[in-house]
Amino acid sequence: MNYLVAMEAAWLVRDVEDIDDAIGVAVSEAGKRLNEADMDYVEVEVGATGCPACGEPFDSAFIAADTALVGLVLEMDVFNAESVEHAQRIAKSEIGGALRDVPLKVIEVFETEEDDDAEAEA
Repeated sequence: MNYLVAMEAAWLVRDVEDIDDAIGVAVSEAGKRLNEADMDYVEVEVGATGCPACGEPFDSAFIAADTALVGLVLEMDVFNAESVEHAQRIAKSEIGGALRDVPLKVIEVFETEEDDDAEAEA
């Protein structure tokens, strides 16, 4: 079975004054570390948090004392996993290995279709 595993990561950015700068630095640093580990197939985006008052989503970033905590969403396709739990372990192990000391939490797992092109060629 093939799965798309989405994880949330808590990324700390120091010496920033602006939310947009913090988000840009967090996405850039995460992407750089994943690319150095030859994991350019992992999608990196800023996460969304629901407003407690109105429920509308906004970027998951908070700044205090020129230090930002940015919530990132990392998505990875896992192929030929035995179960949802197996896919979660594979994704967390691979991404966690590249992003040492970054807290990760699996937030969603979707079963994906088999690759139709591979079946057509067979």
